[in-house]
Parts: sequence; C-alpha cells; structure tokens
Amino acid sequence: MHLRPSILLAACAAALIAGSATAAPAHASRPAPAKPAAANAQPDISGVWELYPDPFAGDENTFRELPVPGDGPKLREPYASQWKAQRAKRDAALKAGKPLVDPSTQCLPEGMPAIMGAIFPLEILQTPGRVTVLAEFLTQTRRIYLGRQQPALDDINPSFYGLATGRWEGDTLVVTTRGVKEDVRFFEIPHSAEMTITERIRRTGPNLMEDQITIDDPKMLIEPYRFTYGYRRNPTYEMQEYFCDREDPLFKVTSDGTVEMKDTDEIK
Repeated sequence: MHLRPSILLAACAAALIAGSATAAPAHASRPAPAKPAAANAQPDISGVWELYPDPFAGDENTFRELPVPGDGPKLREPYASQWKAQRAKRDAALKAGKPLVDPSTQCLPEGMPAIMGAIFPLEILQTPGRVTVLAEFLTQTRRIYLGRQQPALDDINPSFYGLATGRWEGDTLVVTTRGVKEDVRFFEIPHSAEMTITERIRRTGPNLMEDQITIDDPKMLIEPYRFTYGYRRNPTYEMQEYFCDREDPLFKVTSDGTVEMKDTDEIK
C-alpha cells in the first residue's frame, strides 16, 4: 500500500527570467569553437526524477495499491500460493476502505528495489566513483559504488538496500546489488539471501530515463523477474525533507492493524 499525498508533493514554482542580450562590438573576437565531448564521457543522469507515466496523476490524498510491475514474479511453491493469498487479502482490505499496515506506514525504509519505484521524487547525484540516489520518501539514501568488485556474499552485511556496484557500458549504467535483507519485501514478494538485482539505467530522451530491473533468485523464482521503471526529470522541483514521525500527519493506524486517512480537522 502506497500513500502519496498531493499536499506534500506541491512542486516549487520556478520563475524563468530571460536575460537581455547585449550586442558585441564589431571588433570583438569570435569565441573559440567548443571542444567536442570526450568519447568516454559519462551520460548525465543527475537531477530530480519522477516516475513517468505518473500512476497518481489526478488523484487527491488517498491510499492506492499500485499494480505489481511487469507480469509479476513466477515463484516456486509453496511461495507462489502464499504470496497470492497475501495479495488477495491486501486487495480485499483496500476495497473495504481499510488497507493493511505495511513497512512504509510503519516508517521503515523501502529497501531495494522498491526505492526505485519513486512514489515520491528521486534525486540522483553523480560524483567521482559513486552514484547516489536520494529518495524524498522517508529521506532514504542509496549508494552505488563505481569500478568496485562485488565481494563474496558472506562478506556483505545484509541491509535494506544491499551493496550496489556499478560500471558504465556506453550510455548505460549497469548496477549489481546483493545483500538485501530477507525481511525486506518488494510488493511482499519473498526472496532468499542469494537474491541478485541487476539494473540497466539509461537516458531515453533529453529529460527521460529508464531503469530495466532483473531479479535473479533461483531458490525462490522459477525464472528471473524483469520489469522497467520510467522517469521524467523535473528541473524545477526542490527535494523536501520527509521524515516519518510516530504520528503521521495524514493517516492513523487503528487498533485492528489497518490504516485510515485522518479527517480534515485531524490533520495538523
């Protein structure tokens, strides 16, 4: 269950002020021609990115269950039956207007690969040897180390985002992530400690980008689970601080473990 309140996503308007041009004197020397970009220059994926197409377009403050991306995972038994039963339970609760609690409503990080779903905007920073992904939702941070080999799995301390290493293949950033904690679930899909996530991140237009994600987990999956997230860069949006307090300003957890939106007079 994902909550994206529109009042928290109001983008900051930016005024575009065109500078007045001044004619150069006739004797002014012509500027030197620009040097061609280096052949091995890395593509620019920095900036603020929003999920595109926007699955929340036109929605007011509400709870909404996003569909499982792609064709869904092909899990082995008994995991397939268990997962389908849990998804049916969650769908029924949502239709009844009482969505079930999930990690995000308990102020837990989304982990990988859920963070790349960009329910709130993502900001990508490119620095030497590293690409950093900052998620506005819960103010999460993911680090991708470039030019580094993946260590043995036993040497990785399990975490929400795992250990991510990457390399550039032409215009594509290829990222390998391992070591995601087993209790970190993407759409409640179970996985083993051996899960490997491979991403192929590339620009598809002047302000468009995609992340092709492949999840490999032979212990749980019959075949790799593949899906793609698309993004659009928003050059005017400024990332906001979003820490989760014990009492969320927009929803409340009831005694039966479900979630309700607060009434207007309850919102502080």
